[in-house]
Amino acid sequence: MGPFDWLPHAPLEPLHLDWLRGVELAVLRLDRIDPLISGNKWFKLTGHLAQAQAARGLISLGGAYSNHLHALAAAGKRFGFPTVGLLRGHPQDTPTVLDLKAFGMQLHWLGYGGYRARHEPGFWLPWREQYPHLHPVPEGGGGREGALGCAVLVEQVRAQLHSVGWADYDGWWLAAGTGTTLGGLALAEAGAHPVHGAMAVPDDHGVAQNVEAIVQGGYELLDASRGGFAKVDPELLDFIDTTQQACGVPLEPLYTGKALLALKTQIEAGRFAPGTRLVFVHTGGLQGQRGFKG
Repeated sequence: MGPFDWLPHAPLEPLHLDWLRGVELAVLRLDRIDPLISGNKWFKLTGHLAQAQAARGLISLGGAYSNHLHALAAAGKRFGFPTVGLLRGHPQDTPTVLDLKAFGMQLHWLGYGGYRARHEPGFWLPWREQYPHLHPVPEGGGGREGALGCAVLVEQVRAQLHSVGWADYDGWWLAAGTGTTLGGLALAEAGAHPVHGAMAVPDDHGVAQNVEAIVQGGYELLDASRGGFAKVDPELLDFIDTTQQACGVPLEPLYTGKALLALKTQIEAGRFAPGTRLVFVHTGGLQGQRGFKG
């Protein structure tokens, strides 16, 4: 699984939108690093693979539209290692699931009750017995290993500040699903710049606990879930459409769209003064939006 020793390069681009009110915004385009192993997923996987040198493959969890499982299965197909996915709910052939099968991932559907048990102490025991040579990866590629893989994004941004005409920046803004990428950024920053996480899921999804297990301080979490994970409303969809037309950056309604709309709300409330320089991390996730297209 050595190919992940090489890290892709994510371009940093200026983002010009009329609602910024003098706030300067640059976007780290993780959506552009790879057509299949997209967004923050590559970086999370590097952290886990560093811990899995003796393993022959990876086993992980997710839903029927999981960006994480999609990237994991694509990596397994490309680099020649086996992958197993433990899926929430009952068998269904979403576009994502069809890809997982095409990429050669072995799928197990856990139902909803079975999936809820994933945090219980003995959850992994039968799967370790069935797949003793596979390394288990937490849901969403989370945990400290995944966060350490994302920490290099700070270096990538600092190396490109000249491309947007900046000498420095004032903070980070990104969507938080598990909080892993946010935790990695906060670890690498060590308090030098604040990391603002717009939560795509409600408080009860455990994002705060996940981040606290990775890093102490240097970040804040805001609720951007708009009522729940995968909750989509006309205002959000209209905002995404208008923003995409204005700047050409593709967004999706689960993570990046919600995060950018939350930033707009904060700027309109006077949270950030004109001249503030923020790095917005485009965490990818575009394949998952296929479930929203009618």
